[in-house]
Amino acid sequence: MNDHGPLSYELPITRIAITVTACAAAAATADIVLELAYRVAQRDLGGVIEQSIFLVIVLFLIYGALVYQIARLGYLTRRAEHRPAGREELERVFGDADAPSLVVLVPSYKEELHVIRKTLVSAALQEYPKRSVVLLIDDPPEQRDNARRHTTRLNRTNEDDARSLRAARLLPLEIREWLAKPRRRFEEAQAAYLQRLRDGSSRPHHEAMNLAHLNGVAAAWFSEEADHITITDHSDLAYVDHAFRAPSIFHTDRATEWRSHAQATELDSERIRIEFARLAALFAVELSSFERKQYANLSHEPNKAMNLNSYIGVMGGCYANEDVGDKRTLVRVEDPELADFEFPDADFVLTLDADSLLRGDYALRLAHEMRKSGSERIAVMQTPYSAFTGASGLERIAGATTDIQYIIHQGFTRHGATYWVGANALIRKAALKDIAVQDIENGHPITRFIQDRTVIEDTESSVDLATHGWTLHNYCERMAWSATPPDFGSLLIQRRRWANGGLIILPKLVRYLLGGGRIFRRMAEAFMRFHYLTSIAAVNIGLLVVLSWSFDRSIHGYWLPLTALSYYVLYMRDLRQIGYRARDLLGVYALNLLLVPINLGGVFKSISQALSGQRTPFGRTPKVSGRTAAPFLYVFALYLLIGQWLVGCAFDCHSERWLHAGFAAANAAFLAYAVVAFVGVRASMEDLGIRMPGFLRSGRNIAGQVVPS
Repeated sequence: MNDHGPLSYELPITRIAITVTACAAAAATADIVLELAYRVAQRDLGGVIEQSIFLVIVLFLIYGALVYQIARLGYLTRRAEHRPAGREELERVFGDADAPSLVVLVPSYKEELHVIRKTLVSAALQEYPKRSVVLLIDDPPEQRDNARRHTTRLNRTNEDDARSLRAARLLPLEIREWLAKPRRRFEEAQAAYLQRLRDGSSRPHHEAMNLAHLNGVAAAWFSEEADHITITDHSDLAYVDHAFRAPSIFHTDRATEWRSHAQATELDSERIRIEFARLAALFAVELSSFERKQYANLSHEPNKAMNLNSYIGVMGGCYANEDVGDKRTLVRVEDPELADFEFPDADFVLTLDADSLLRGDYALRLAHEMRKSGSERIAVMQTPYSAFTGASGLERIAGATTDIQYIIHQGFTRHGATYWVGANALIRKAALKDIAVQDIENGHPITRFIQDRTVIEDTESSVDLATHGWTLHNYCERMAWSATPPDFGSLLIQRRRWANGGLIILPKLVRYLLGGGRIFRRMAEAFMRFHYLTSIAAVNIGLLVVLSWSFDRSIHGYWLPLTALSYYVLYMRDLRQIGYRARDLLGVYALNLLLVPINLGGVFKSISQALSGQRTPFGRTPKVSGRTAAPFLYVFALYLLIGQWLVGCAFDCHSERWLHAGFAAANAAFLAYAVVAFVGVRASMEDLGIRMPGFLRSGRNIAGQVVPS
């Protein structure tokens, strides 16, 4: 994926676009304000209200366009300034006895085994010393344990769940056994080298040839493992490329490099020592699993944040099982001899969603940045994830929006407005302890390191960290990939969750921005952060208002369309330069219309939670094969919007409001295309409960249930 090839072109183009947008915005706003003043002078109350609403909508749309363009400029500037550390500098950590420790936490809930396996392997093969990987299984243990004892009394689904749970519990052990042989090979090689150092028989040129051979062995291992993997889709291909092919190429090149070193007159003995240590650490990873729901005194809140919080809370302690009646608790003990479990502590925590993959040097590079002088107050280091390449249909277009978001988030960092993206973030544990709050759940004390008040827990925690004086940073390279929902039902669950919570967090953000009287120093940060929390609500409501009411009399000249022109031109350029087609801009627009009722559903859930105080249940994105059925209401809303816009177009034509008629007709056409191309007529009819002919049916229609393809 080639992001913004020649920066020398893109930087001035972006500056020109910002200037054009700002000038057009000023002219368009002046026109609207003059019209508003005229309505006031005429005492036209209806006209004043209409014009005021139109002004607010226009200002927010212009605001969004400017945020994108300024973020793009910030990203391009950071790209031009980016100087990644060289391998020799990065690898010094392998020779550091005091290197910070790392634990990778992979929260999982009813995931398919092959999805978890790829993520765990990607985490296990990270280049970093002193690392461990923990699979946080969040499936209900009681139901599934019972299934093992009473399978004859339970339905097939529970039997499948029981088998899935057992397999998930065994998976870390299987991966550890799989890596045991190469681990022993390289650890024994390091031990032999250290013995030669002690007895004085080590010769630098001989050691260089040994290292060339060992790198060749590593390259062959990665290549052979890649050849044994069955590739069924584009995510498998990405997994093989990033986890196996790339390391194989790297170690092949490294073997050649060490063979050339062996011919040199002088060799750096420290580099030799570090290389043996690096190879010994290549497969030296501890893997395990943890199930918080087995213990009554740990949180059972059904969300990812509390799954992570439960494990983070026990890190660094020794614990014993204690049975009280029919409930089991986890009790901390001081004497390790009395402990059933010991949970190692770590300096860094890397949270990784169960459908995500990392480049092999992800942890190595990000931890290096966190250890630099001046980075002591960076709490979260991450690179926003990208979509897997090679997808089609809905998954491809939704992935395009994810890849554009990468640019926006990188631009946020330029202005100190980074938001934590929980799918793949390296976190300083000291920062989590700093924002931790104590609470009581079901009579048991619990600790919330990551807030779970909303379903966008990483976003609220970003504000908490900023309030406590911590910063967040996006590393300026694409180094992480995550799955994009392949069907409308699963995308609906994901995007509705993303739309829910911004308005609830907004007051906390305002308090932070106003804190300490530093609002003027935080203007750029506020400009970015405020839009991030409010845009989904404002843009989607504004679009519905504009399409439901004709503002023909409010539009004068060409200034208003010109405010959007630069935005769409830059968006199209970005799509092309990250591997998409220019015409995919139309698909993105259609997808955004498809998401209008979903986004509004998330917004209304935020408002409902704010009014009632009751938390919205965490809707996990399904990561399973087959189609996920969509709720009736959302599918019905899509057809209702198409009908409403077409009827409105007809009334506009009758009233000779041609501009608004064309706008309504165009949006109805785009939404109809999105329903056909991204939802599917057959699937949407099933979700509406409309009986289809037998040869057209694809499965039962239960909202949120997986329907076999």
